[in-house]
Amino acid sequence: MVDTVAESRDPAVEAALDKAAEACAARGGQMTELRRQVLRLILSARAPVGAYALLDQLRAARPGAAPPTVYRALEFLQEQGLVHKVERLNAFVGCAGPDAHHHCGHGHDHPHQFLICGRCGATTEVCDDRVAHAVADAARATGFVPHRTTVEVEGLCAACALAA
Repeated sequence: MVDTVAESRDPAVEAALDKAAEACAARGGQMTELRRQVLRLILSARAPVGAYALLDQLRAARPGAAPPTVYRALEFLQEQGLVHKVERLNAFVGCAGPDAHHHCGHGHDHPHQFLICGRCGATTEVCDDRVAHAVADAARATGFVPHRTTVEVEGLCAACALAA
């Protein structure tokens, strides 16, 4: 198996990491080497990745890495809006990019919407105002005040649907 931490770097992932570090610095945060490694693993993953899978990959380069190390890095990355937790899978995905929220009109705390393939595990973050508004309207109609909104839809991705 290839060591994901040490393998040759994907230029697109490295560019995203550089932008993420700049975004953190602009908000007063610091992208340490460990946080960068964790974010690299998440951005390089084909599907959402759990904390212990990240720990296993990190231990190749950092033998002393422990669960609190990964959880602290994940907490920072979530606070910075760089990764999201997919609750259904108890795993993490990279945000569509540090600048992505500017494109969809949401800020750092935009409602999260994920399409999760039940066959291959591919997960796509979508940013659809209609979904966010429908959930907000339904909540408002019942007097409910949401603090965080995450919509997770499980089904088949386009590739798996074609293969079915």
